[in-house]
Amino acid sequence: MGDKGPLVVTLRQRLAREGDLPADQGTGSTFDAEVMKAVKRFQMRHGLPESGAVRLKTLEALNVPALTRHRQLVASTQRLMGSRFPFGERHVVVNIPSATVEAVESGQVARRYVAVVGKPDRPSPVVETRITAVNLNPTWTVPVSLIKKDIIPQVRKDPDYLAKMKIRILDAKGQEVDPRTLDWTTNNAVNYTLRQDPGLMNSLGQIRIDMPNKEAVFLHDTPSKRLFAQDARFFSSGCVRVANVRDFVEWLLRGTAAPNGSWTQASIDAAIGTTARQDIRLEKPVPVAWVYLTGYAMPDGTAHFRDDIYGLDTPKAGPDPEGQGFDVPVTSSIVPKRL
Repeated sequence: MGDKGPLVVTLRQRLAREGDLPADQGTGSTFDAEVMKAVKRFQMRHGLPESGAVRLKTLEALNVPALTRHRQLVASTQRLMGSRFPFGERHVVVNIPSATVEAVESGQVARRYVAVVGKPDRPSPVVETRITAVNLNPTWTVPVSLIKKDIIPQVRKDPDYLAKMKIRILDAKGQEVDPRTLDWTTNNAVNYTLRQDPGLMNSLGQIRIDMPNKEAVFLHDTPSKRLFAQDARFFSSGCVRVANVRDFVEWLLRGTAAPNGSWTQASIDAAIGTTARQDIRLEKPVPVAWVYLTGYAMPDGTAHFRDDIYGLDTPKAGPDPEGQGFDVPVTSSIVPKRL
């Protein structure tokens, strides 16, 4: 606040061009309250902390060329083309680049939750399906891919790792196997089922939200809640962790009968407190779509942008037939079939 000079002049012009600053405020050389308000609006549209200060991340976003923003809008639109998914009156949308979960009713976002999504080398997939059940105090069956990538290396470093994490090894008959009988210098562990007991240490937390799909991903709680406070939340192995998940589950279970009436956060907490596994089938499944939108518009036409964390918008190197000095935008080879 109060700074003056040519950089502020340029900033005001830049903010006015996209409508973050009223057009009649686009001139001047002072960083005043109107400019700070405009910077916060710009930060909000780009998923940045709304500090009102132009620091590194905000400056980087301000300097992204218009061509790149256009490409984001085009690529995001292409990923949605062809979808005929019946969202219905109540549905859930997970936007992966935003790392958010939205509960939508009658075309309006009723509740929005911070989320943690897949890291770049283990990306969350685009999915269209339905949420059918909520699992309280779930066990976690470790996927084969994670047994190879995570569990085996951890056990090699610490033979007591499985006991500390309350992970059991089961054979084909469901009988528990002593970890010391396996040769951890090999990948033989993938021939067994590794299952983590319910509880606070469980990797799924205390709630799993079931949404059958061929990618075998789902929404869930987490014991690592500190990650929700990060600005960039790309830490999972593909599934989506939801902040304030009990509130979300209460919304999902609306209309589903509970032992003593309807499900509330209090009754959900009480059920979790029993430590017993409980599977609650939704009276009416809720459609859910995981989408990858790096550029999108709100109902009022305001454009929002997010970082292309998985690099799906980046055009392949190609000829420049019109001499414009940039590659011709092309559809990503990873564009999903339905979105």
